Amino acid sequence: MKRLLWLLIPVVVLTACSDLKPPKRPFASYELPPPPDYRQPEAWSCLPDREDSGDLTPPGVSPENQAAASVDVFFIHPTTFEGGVAWNAHPLDRELNAKTDEWAIRHQATVYNVAARVYAPRYRQMALGGFFTEDSASKHAALRIAYEDVRTAFQYYLAHYNQGRPLIIAGHSQGSLHGIHLLREFFDGKPLQEQLVAAYLPGWPIPANTYAHIPVCDSATQTGCVASWCSWKEGVIPKDYDTYYRGAIVVNPVSWTTDTTISRQEAHLGFLGKNFKTIHRQALTTQIRDGYLWVSNPLPFSPLRNYHIGDYNLFWVDIRENVAARVAAFQGRPIAKAHR
Repeated sequence: MKRLLWLLIPVVVLTACSDLKPPKRPFASYELPPPPDYRQPEAWSCLPDREDSGDLTPPGVSPENQAAASVDVFFIHPTTFEGGVAWNAHPLDRELNAKTDEWAIRHQATVYNVAARVYAPRYRQMALGGFFTEDSASKHAALRIAYEDVRTAFQYYLAHYNQGRPLIIAGHSQGSLHGIHLLREFFDGKPLQEQLVAAYLPGWPIPANTYAHIPVCDSATQTGCVASWCSWKEGVIPKDYDTYYRGAIVVNPVSWTTDTTISRQEAHLGFLGKNFKTIHRQALTTQIRDGYLWVSNPLPFSPLRNYHIGDYNLFWVDIRENVAARVAAFQGRPIAKAHR
């Protein structure tokens, strides 16, 4: 294992000079950017019928299989917009979209292309600084705008792309927050729940009583369930534990159960490095705590305590193989052996 901190480069790209300050003006005092037009290809980061970052795969893993896939994934990317004056990103900001595609899509959404066609909308995401404001009214207003776009994109997807196919709902961080709402509005106890293969929503704590009809995943091949985890360095207790984490849903992304037993290091299929080439296998152990996940330090001497930035990369191969297994289980096919 190389002792290189850059292997855990943020998927939510933050620069060293970012001070994470929220916009100085309240939400109501600035003009919103126009909403995306989801009839247009440029309103999507990924579509399965074109070449884009969602098609990529690192060497040595199960190949991309979108052309033959009979399942879709609707992926909601995390925060990649640092902000400044604006509370919400412009959906056609080319520089921002290139950053989103290079990091969030390449390092996260691609995990699903082994068994699903990847749909990933662009949306007026709330600025990263918005999460650090004391102006709760502005924060909630900006998040509502972001969710309205995700909701509109999902409705367009259902009307024009889905055609009754099974689907996965997935995201990370802010994207998972919107995915949580999407599941509740469109799936929980609704007819569409019958099409749900699974939901993968790491990086945002989900209270245990969020869904009345969608269970928490407790095996590697259970379907119609939701999986979530928030990764922290082994031994660390989040300082805002009582506020955000206590009692939240946690599924271990190595064992795919809710068991609090420490996972075996040999069971870890692999984390993906910054270069999108290097896979480090059998590199860590995990253990579920009350509302979050402990991860043994995969990079000795790393100063990181919060592994939020690695919720996907740390378990990239584990997630990929699990997606294939759940899709096979949903379709009643034999489960392929994990690619090592």
